[in-house]
Amino acid sequence: MDIREIADFADYFVLCTGTSDRMLTALADDLVESVRKQKKIRGREEGVAEDGWILIDFGDVVVHLFSPDRRDYYRLEDLWSKGRVLLRLQ
Repeated sequence: MDIREIADFADYFVLCTGTSDRMLTALADDLVESVRKQKKIRGREEGVAEDGWILIDFGDVVVHLFSPDRRDYYRLEDLWSKGRVLLRLQ
């Protein structure tokens, strides 16, 4: 989601749903490692899979990894509806 026009703390949000705690942890671990290796950027991670929301801040890009119920509860797509969706995969 492109939020450059509506936020000054980041340019993009990436929203992702994992179906289990194990999947959320694996997604977070692989993402942090891949970005570190490929782009030399260290992400700052907040939250744990057991809480249903892991946030990884890469500066201009903030990644939100949700459990299905937490994604439905927080509804970031609605909260940031003025942002432009660049890609949606299901």
